[in-house]
Amino acid sequence: MSRRLQRPGTGPALRAPGILLLTVLLLAHGKPTAAQEVDVQAVRTLIHELIRDEGLPSAAVSVARGGEILWEEGFGWADRERQIRATPHTPYSLASISKPITATAILILSERGELQLDGPANAYLPPAGRIRSYEGDADAVTVRHLLSHTGGLPLHYQFFYRGEGDGPPPIDTSIHRYGAALHRPGERYVYSNIGYGVLNRIVERVSGRSFADFSQTEIFAPLGMHRSSLDIRPGLEPHAAARYGTEQEWIPFYDFDHPGASAHWASAHDLVRFGLAHGGWPLDDQRAILEDEARLAMRRLETPPGSPRGYGLGWIVAEDHGGHRQFGHSGGMPGVSTQLQIYPDAEVVIAVVTNGSPGRAGVIANAVAEAFIPGFEVPDSPSTAQSEPFAPPPALIGSWEGRIETWDRQIPVTMEVHPDGATHIRLGDGLTSLVNRPQLDDGVLRGEFLGTLPTPDMAIRPHTLLLDLAFSGEDLRGSVTARSTTNPIHFALSSHLELRRVQAGSR
Repeated sequence: MSRRLQRPGTGPALRAPGILLLTVLLLAHGKPTAAQEVDVQAVRTLIHELIRDEGLPSAAVSVARGGEILWEEGFGWADRERQIRATPHTPYSLASISKPITATAILILSERGELQLDGPANAYLPPAGRIRSYEGDADAVTVRHLLSHTGGLPLHYQFFYRGEGDGPPPIDTSIHRYGAALHRPGERYVYSNIGYGVLNRIVERVSGRSFADFSQTEIFAPLGMHRSSLDIRPGLEPHAAARYGTEQEWIPFYDFDHPGASAHWASAHDLVRFGLAHGGWPLDDQRAILEDEARLAMRRLETPPGSPRGYGLGWIVAEDHGGHRQFGHSGGMPGVSTQLQIYPDAEVVIAVVTNGSPGRAGVIANAVAEAFIPGFEVPDSPSTAQSEPFAPPPALIGSWEGRIETWDRQIPVTMEVHPDGATHIRLGDGLTSLVNRPQLDDGVLRGEFLGTLPTPDMAIRPHTLLLDLAFSGEDLRGSVTARSTTNPIHFALSSHLELRRVQAGSR
């Protein structure tokens, strides 16, 4: 796997000019298209405003309908210091749009009979890198569970910035430490990057090839995705977009311990090609990589009723997005905001890639959908209303005791829940902390508090601790996650936490 070359010293960051690359690519397969009939000026204006008013470094857009690319355009600087302008063919870091690519690799192997989606994931992993479970049998976690984030694996991410250490540990080490089912498999949707790290390890083990090689030869090459790769492959370094942070600062290149969740790069043009293949409207120069049955299975809902998000096998699935059925994925991490939206009824595919935090890719993609899909209504922004004051049920009020099990030690925990909702927690012989914003939703207790987990990989960065505990009357079981408070962020690392009530009522 190639790595981004270290950036030489540069001068101050450059602001992008107000108008860039006004020429819209109105050709698909060498002929004029219906893009001439669509007014994209509102989208252009929006992107220029984001560049001017919010400091967005750049964005690239590609749109297709029914097997024909209608509009592609780049805006701003893909790399400010090197003054490289964005184009539809600029490779961008994708973040979580890597997940449907990884899921596609798994489905290819499933179609070939080389793995079973409903078989234990551990059957395809080496002994040193197998899933553990605190909730039942580890072999109950299937490949399908991992694809749909229902395997019980927790919140997880780790970013390893160039120049800050030795880089990611071997993936088997990360799976051994953090690839544990902290919730019962199949019962809950919990978005988990480490689950997709397990999946890319399965691809390697089953195929006998590196994940980068499998992605390149089995997905990108047959789909004509010539500016796509895992990480930045040799030859693409001079063309790839840099990443920029919340203060428009250049972010050093970083790696992951979950490449299948986050490490792919692609251009907007290539992402539209990927979406067209999955929508069933391939371009003339594309070769099929999945049969229709597998392709359609990926967009079927797999998450339990009441889940906060509909998810299939690698795709986010929405029955109503702006009045239309949609499947696709978003991506977001330091210096990255991306969107791939596929509307099966309208036969429209929209790809938006940006290299800023926040990049507003979702806002741009919805504006594109409004321009290209008749009757599309931009969805309302998520509500920011304050949650109701915490009112714990009687069975939760009282004193609780238990322990955290990290990958290298156990830590005693005590917690006190008062009738007025005040909740205090203490780790070992440390100070007692107030749990901020505690809430009990759908039988899950959540909150955040100050504290430190002393494992070697967590203690090196300041962090806060997040609770995600299933409440069953006498037990609280689930995860405590150490989330770094650095800028840029470094990790969210989860450990098992179990508490039992030892005294009813409040002291």
